[in-house]
Amino acid sequence: MSAMAEKDISAGKEAQHPERRTQFVDLIRGRRAELGESLDRFAAKAVDPVTGTRVTRGWIYRLERGEPVTPPVFEELRALAAACEWPVEALQDAAGSQFHGVDPLRSGSSEAKAYVHKLDQLPPEQRDRLLRLIDTLVPPDAAG
Repeated sequence: MSAMAEKDISAGKEAQHPERRTQFVDLIRGRRAELGESLDRFAAKAVDPVTGTRVTRGWIYRLERGEPVTPPVFEELRALAAACEWPVEALQDAAGSQFHGVDPLRSGSSEAKAYVHKLDQLPPEQRDRLLRLIDTLVPPDAAG
């Protein structure tokens, strides 16, 4: 087989399996590791405090293994946020990026985008303090 034919075949394989986005799974897997929780314990905490909607252990397992999963609806995001001990907003952008190809920085003002990029450069403890300050100025429920 010619080198050109081999290149065409490999290009066809790449087109069938485009680069997968992993922002959401990386966030969930990383947070579960930070918390030092087993999959069972994490799944037990994944309950939406408003509706009682649960995210199953099986869904989280498949997500972390890179297997196909149904994108989470808002109540499931809130349940996962409860398990992560984070506000739901911390998960929304990652879910939009991974499941829908949404770039969260495409919307909003250029000033807001610049601040988000600066926020990513802060050490974790400074970032947490700044986010708590922002929450005192604009509570998460009022920001929507």
